[in-house]
Amino acid sequence: MDNFLELLKNRRSSRIFTGEPVDKDTVCNIMKAALMSPSGHRINPWEFILVEDKEMLKTLSKSKEHGSALLEGAAMAVVVIADTKKTDVWIEDCSIATIIMQLAAEAAGIGSCWVQIRCRYNADGVLSEDFVRATLGIPADYAVLSVVALGHKARETKPFDEEKMQWEKIHIGRFGGE
Repeated sequence: MDNFLELLKNRRSSRIFTGEPVDKDTVCNIMKAALMSPSGHRINPWEFILVEDKEMLKTLSKSKEHGSALLEGAAMAVVVIADTKKTDVWIEDCSIATIIMQLAAEAAGIGSCWVQIRCRYNADGVLSEDFVRATLGIPADYAVLSVVALGHKARETKPFDEEKMQWEKIHIGRFGGE
């Protein structure tokens, strides 16, 4: 348990990367973790598009008005999509896969950052999901939840400060309980 808590404590969003590529074995292990992610009734509605092409990363960096520019400097991006015909809990399933991917990246010493796509817009007022769908040729019946930037960290970030733990958000027995 201590190792897992250390992993959580040290996993911080990385927005600046060295530009060095992530080796194929590491990428394979990160994607194995994503594919093992739990999903409702083991339906696995998620699918993943790996993008390493620098021009495509630059294009994806314009998918949101704020918060996606970091994709241009990433070694790669993983676009998390879902077949929405399979289940009504695709958002939850894809969210779990996204964070599992980020934890696997951290365990491998790779930085990551979740770029929210669903319900966001780019600088031209285009729905981010439509922008990414058109850019990558994603069918209309697939939803785009997020893009995960991956790369070697250009700087280390401070671990989570346990002094800022919000214990008041834990309720015992009922809301407002001990």
